[in-house]
Amino acid sequence: MSNVLAHYQYLHGIPEPGLQEFKTSGYLAEKLEAAGFKVIRNLAGTTGLAGEFDSGVPGPVLGIRADMDALTHIIEGKKEFRHTCGHDGHMSMLLAAAEEVMAKGIVKKGRFKAVFQPAEELGAGALKILESGILDDVEYMIGMHVRPTQECPAGGAICEMRYSAGQQFRVRIRGKQSHGARPHLGINPIDAGTCIIAAVNAIHMDPRIPFSVKCTRFHADSGVFNSVPEFADITFDMRAQDNPTMNEMREKTLCAIENGAKAVGAKVEEVEYYNNFPAAEGFDPELAKIIRESAAAVVGEENIIPSFNTSGGEDFFYYPVKMPRIKAGFVGLGVGAEPGLHHQDMHFDPKYLENGVAIHEKIIERILG
Repeated sequence: MSNVLAHYQYLHGIPEPGLQEFKTSGYLAEKLEAAGFKVIRNLAGTTGLAGEFDSGVPGPVLGIRADMDALTHIIEGKKEFRHTCGHDGHMSMLLAAAEEVMAKGIVKKGRFKAVFQPAEELGAGALKILESGILDDVEYMIGMHVRPTQECPAGGAICEMRYSAGQQFRVRIRGKQSHGARPHLGINPIDAGTCIIAAVNAIHMDPRIPFSVKCTRFHADSGVFNSVPEFADITFDMRAQDNPTMNEMREKTLCAIENGAKAVGAKVEEVEYYNNFPAAEGFDPELAKIIRESAAAVVGEENIIPSFNTSGGEDFFYYPVKMPRIKAGFVGLGVGAEPGLHHQDMHFDPKYLENGVAIHEKIIERILG
């Protein structure tokens, strides 16, 4: 057995938000160095780090990435950090696999890089890793994510997780304040907001490609109950199965917002983008075969799900999108996660993390052994 459960127990107990993973990063660096890796810290000035091992023999360069950040929840009125997306498990699996690979002398050729990425939830971490240059020579890049029971049963594995493009943004609409008794002297941004939402809901895209755009927040308040407010803030969430559909939907949505505001004489004053996750790209057939055979050897062919489309987003796919030469692979791991990712009470059975360690190990052996 590997050290994965010990790593998980520790990392689960020190959740830290994106770009503030200081204790987490320190623990990972210490363990990687103890295992014999050359550790590169503070990638692009962040908490990101990588453990690198060079076999000294010519061969491919393989990178495996684990995300580090926890989520922020408001629980009983207080801010609390929790690992409700399973990143504590991801780090634990990659760290334990890295230790096992070194202890067993599995890497016979090429180079292996265990990359620990901050700020996945912020949509900023992968771009920082790319900025650091640590992936400039990487040929294969692999990620792994625990999946909820709705997608993958405990003990199973998805060999090709196909994430959707996703983006969230806030729009500020400016109207004109007036007294509730004299609304004709003002411009109600709430009316503009209802026009905007109706226009966005009327957007049509190719129905063969899954997509979704919807309002998730609507705030407007003048501070008094009998006054038309000057501003309204509307937040939207957009998702699409592929990047061209997302680009088209974004253009149509911004057009609908602009014209919806104009319909009542209001105007769009500000658009603030929170993040922008690309859809899955870069899957390589050769690597897909290696991943499937490796996963099947661990969980059994009967527990393999070859491919799965999810409407969730993952900033991992910035890697193949920004560096198309990278051959990408992404594995979904069934761990019994309930009631769902990002739920404040999300939990799973850590015993299944050993499957992730073994899958990592077999992939590394197939490519670098």
